[in-house]
Amino acid sequence: MKTRSITAALAAAALVPTLLAGCGTSDPQATTDSTPPANASGECADDTTTTSTGPVEITDVLGRTVSLDAPAERVAVLEWQQIEDVLTLCLTPVAVADPEGYRTWVTAEELPDGVADVGGRGEPNLDALFAANPDLVIVEATTADDPIITQLAEYDVPVLATRGADTADPIQNMLDTFTLIAEAVGRTDRAEVVVEQFQAGLEQAKQDVAADAPSTTEFIYFDGWIQGGNVALRPFGQGSLVGELGEAIGLTNAWTGEVDPSYGLGQTDIEGISTVGDATFFHTGTTDPAGSVITELQKNEVWASLPAVAQGRAHAFPPGIWTFGGPRSSQQVLDAYVDLLTS
Repeated sequence: MKTRSITAALAAAALVPTLLAGCGTSDPQATTDSTPPANASGECADDTTTTSTGPVEITDVLGRTVSLDAPAERVAVLEWQQIEDVLTLCLTPVAVADPEGYRTWVTAEELPDGVADVGGRGEPNLDALFAANPDLVIVEATTADDPIITQLAEYDVPVLATRGADTADPIQNMLDTFTLIAEAVGRTDRAEVVVEQFQAGLEQAKQDVAADAPSTTEFIYFDGWIQGGNVALRPFGQGSLVGELGEAIGLTNAWTGEVDPSYGLGQTDIEGISTVGDATFFHTGTTDPAGSVITELQKNEVWASLPAVAQGRAHAFPPGIWTFGGPRSSQQVLDAYVDLLTS
């Protein structure tokens, strides 16, 4: 299973520290009718929102003030959600971490060819990063002494720290991260449009589920990986983004087991997943290069006997839906719930 990041990899095996709370604020910025920078997204080709041109002063999630003479244009990004967000804002990053992994696990926004590869998300190649000459580096961090923050502090380039998850309100955190990045790149008008589209999509999905009246609204979403010949499952419990998106459209998350305090992720096995009763199953449809978890599960008699499996209510999401993503990935999650429940 492709892990969320270094932090989330730890969360899958053990509980991890709670991420630091906080959200970005911004001073008003002048705007212009200049043509926005384009990425590979077809919708950005027709985007007519404005791009700010004035100085930027924002507060990141670590409470640090990030000051820019003008909105960032050459942005380096070290996490997939934030790569997606930058692309949704119609800006192509100059450098990203693990572009190959992004292209496998994230389909909400296409990453164009030619973007510099700076290595792993947890341990980027700093020489490659700064060879791309960014005017802003966007990272995830939990504390001011986070290793990535201390490493980047040695360079004279602004660093914007974002929060990857917040179990208290994961949907709002996802939107806050998106709008904070929009402030940094002068694309708040574009962000408002995207947020409105997401909120409309959320309301429509809620109406669609209510109209369909599924036989059960209890569900569980999980992914997993193969370790030592055994299948480890990771249920997305209370406080997870995917779990909360499901509940926001009228479903009930059936996973009541322990979850980590940062991402709302649990850990179990086939026997543990059998405790959720008649809940409908949803799981990742992205094929992990390390092996298919579902293929292994199908060899187990316990799996075959579970109500959701026996009744044909174990559904794979379409491949490439990133369950820790931004507004566009979150819309894909909503669409998958509705399509699988109402088909």
